[in-house]
Amino acid sequence: MKSQMQITFRNMKRSKEVEGWITDEVAKLETFYNQLMGCSVAVEVPHRHHKRGWPYHIRIDLTMPGGEIVVNREPSLSARARQLGEREIKKQTELHVPHKQLRQAIDDAFKAAGRRLQDFARRQRGDVKNLSLLPEARVSKILSEEGYGFLTSGDGREIYFHKNSVLNRAFPRLKVGTIVRFVEEAGEKGPQASTVRVVSKQGIQERAKGTAA
Repeated sequence: MKSQMQITFRNMKRSKEVEGWITDEVAKLETFYNQLMGCSVAVEVPHRHHKRGWPYHIRIDLTMPGGEIVVNREPSLSARARQLGEREIKKQTELHVPHKQLRQAIDDAFKAAGRRLQDFARRQRGDVKNLSLLPEARVSKILSEEGYGFLTSGDGREIYFHKNSVLNRAFPRLKVGTIVRFVEEAGEKGPQASTVRVVSKQGIQERAKGTAA
């Protein structure tokens, strides 16, 4: 394995078997993109989870030259899990980790990460050669402490983005009104932006002049 990897377990015991699953999945990602620099994976059983979400949160943070990818997965409850109720679910989770639901959650998260990493690799190879073809949006809200914000697209839609989706670690420099280009994808709670790239200051100034005129 070439990339640096970190695995964190939250509110559950560390499992060598789960670590093995994750290590194998990271190795697969490296076949998609051999310049992967780092991979951080968090497996969490939240203290308070949504009633409709299985109590496993899988977060994958990938670091590559010139970009970062973040994947969060919160699979849906099965009918059996809904019948058990929150306390019983937590009890069974503690008693039967690892099990097939956790494996499925990890598999789903890494499949999503693999798709996004392949897209990133294609863009970097030049399959998406002209960044000017990507849609533009304006930063409409920034929640700095929480690490995310929202864009308003050209057609007036609100689109979520995470700080790790902003290229060149530019999130701390974003302000309401900043113009960006982005890749839109379907998130768990609606559209979200990945590969958010800040438009040059010159471009922003030109737009401001055009609006004033």
